[in-house]
Amino acid sequence: MFAAFFESVKYVGHLVPLSFLRVFLGYTYLQAALLKFNADYLTRPRLAGEIAEILPTLQAPLWYKNVIETIFIPHWQTFAFIVVALEFAIAISYLLGYVVRPIAILAALMALNQLVLAGPGHDDLPRLLMATHLLLAWIGAGRCLGFDYYFFKRRRGIWW
Repeated sequence: MFAAFFESVKYVGHLVPLSFLRVFLGYTYLQAALLKFNADYLTRPRLAGEIAEILPTLQAPLWYKNVIETIFIPHWQTFAFIVVALEFAIAISYLLGYVVRPIAILAALMALNQLVLAGPGHDDLPRLLMATHLLLAWIGAGRCLGFDYYFFKRRRGIWW
């Protein structure tokens, strides 16, 4: 398995810059998840407070605002756990290069939610993250210097 990890450079070496980008994003998501996990993000309603501040000025469809008011804010602890767990999953997947495509699609959906919540003045970073995650999902960046190459050789499918 580890031989396939380094053998991937021989066959898909043109993806090496994307693998460095993938590892950098994985490290960034790991830092963000650890910061939220070690802070009071899971025990205090910080997520609900941030969303409640943004909600009156949010330029989103009415159904989205209603979902945020009726589901997200009352159940903030569940969604805070989901956010932290998803950031950990993105970090581990990107660092190991394992199941990058489905995780990148989930990360793009998370960036889309951040784009909607950011507002018109602060939407540059979520747009860039969404485009980067979609690029990683489209190309399958886990096949170079990642464990996806090992599974891609064995079982061809859309997830590798």
